[in-house]
Amino acid sequence: MTTVENRADTPPRTAGSVLRAYVALTKPRIVELLLVTTVPTMLLAARGVPSLWLIAATLIGGSLSAGAANTLNCYVDRDIDRVMHRTENRPLATHVVSPRAALTFGVTLAVVSTVWFAVTTNLLSAALSLTAILFYVFVYTLGLKRRTPQNIVWGGAAGCMPVLIGWSAVTGELSWAALVLFAIIFFWTPPHFWALAMRYRADYAAAGVPMLPVVATPLVVTRRIVGYSWLMVVASLALWALDSSWIYGVAAVTAGGWFLVEAHLLLARVRRGDDAAPMRLFHLSISYLTILFVAIAVDAVVLL
Repeated sequence: MTTVENRADTPPRTAGSVLRAYVALTKPRIVELLLVTTVPTMLLAARGVPSLWLIAATLIGGSLSAGAANTLNCYVDRDIDRVMHRTENRPLATHVVSPRAALTFGVTLAVVSTVWFAVTTNLLSAALSLTAILFYVFVYTLGLKRRTPQNIVWGGAAGCMPVLIGWSAVTGELSWAALVLFAIIFFWTPPHFWALAMRYRADYAAAGVPMLPVVATPLVVTRRIVGYSWLMVVASLALWALDSSWIYGVAAVTAGGWFLVEAHLLLARVRRGDDAAPMRLFHLSISYLTILFVAIAVDAVVLL
């Protein structure tokens, strides 16, 4: 069998390709999405604009922390990444980076990010950052991902941590508003990821990963997507009542309504036996989260 190492069309390893591979290990697009939620949270916590140094320090620390978690995830999942078409070009799957090098890189990022937060922000933010890394690697990747279809529900809590880190970086503590922000992302994660997993169901099945779309019918999956979508919108409205003005309220109602309509349309398509087209909801979920947190930022700067 022809392997990646001896394919004739495999590009030679260069300093640039190796550097790009290490960056790819951190999954920059996921890091980018996490950071989108951090800055608006900091603005809301400060009721305005905190110091630019604090924002920069938190974003740097958050990038290092998320990069560490993602790199260690790639290390643990290197066997299934080779099987799945969606992930077959990741650096460990293509052998551009060795497992040992990836593990060293991930652990180094974890240590540096924790120390960075402790020095530049506060110990609470450092502890939350380290908790997010450990939870993502040990609870989600090692504990839940290959064992239960509820993996992304509980494992997704790691992706909610940036809002707690951003809030604590500004205030040195947590509050009900921070926990509501956590809940919004917690309930957002299953519809977001299950829509993607519906599209790549065959990949997860081939890798033996029991994502919900692998072990349940499309009807069950879409019903749960609708249920979590409603919980997400309710949580977003709770933030309006608790700690924001009409600017955020209008955005939450409009974007939430849009999301619910699309979730119900997905369910309707599945019931009719039509092409589910789940990626429509997946892409919308990213737009939804962006709109919501931009509204939080505008609300905090303009009216609070």
